[in-house]
Amino acid sequence: MIFGSIGYLNLLPFQIYMKRRFPSAQFQQMLRWRRAVPSEINRQFHRGKIDAAFISSIASRHCRCSDLGIVADGAVTSVFLLPGAPADDRESASSNALARVLGLRGEVLIGDKALRYYLSGGEGIDLALAWKEQTGLPFVFARLCYKKRGKKIRKIAREFGAREHKIPQYLLKKAAGEKGISPQELRRYLKHIDYGMGWREKKALKLFLKRAGKLGIRN
Repeated sequence: MIFGSIGYLNLLPFQIYMKRRFPSAQFQQMLRWRRAVPSEINRQFHRGKIDAAFISSIASRHCRCSDLGIVADGAVTSVFLLPGAPADDRESASSNALARVLGLRGEVLIGDKALRYYLSGGEGIDLALAWKEQTGLPFVFARLCYKKRGKKIRKIAREFGAREHKIPQYLLKKAAGEKGISPQELRRYLKHIDYGMGWREKKALKLFLKRAGKLGIRN
């Protein structure tokens, strides 16, 4: 099974969980990882080159998905709109659409580079916070979707969603060092991220897709 993985820090707890859940060499050979930015993962998934992945919510409209996602209920500190001429982030799909749905104009900046921008004192509109202020709902950036082995993927989603995710200090230091931030900053950032999709998250996703559809935004 080829599993697509967004190469951002917001999925670090899930990546660690998967490696712990499937430690055998045989399964690790079967479970091949393909890491890329969200927009590229979306393309590979829809072309059938990836069997399961966290797909941008705007691109998940007709996909078979689990109840696991990448969610922020308020500020996320890694998705910003910067002052200036409108410009999409080429790595993004949902965040580009979110700026348009919110009726905001500027340059979209997402992911680890946006987090570093924020931590260095950069200013901008946190798009997840803007969505929360406008709708009172969390924002779903991505969903764990699949093309096959749905029963297995849904089980993984349920098990991951039911656990408390503690990252060992040595892995926290390693991931933070690779991204150029401190372990403390990484730990604080991950507190902004949720993964479960209950009724509020599903209501928020439905509203986002409806508003995007009215603007002609499909993926």
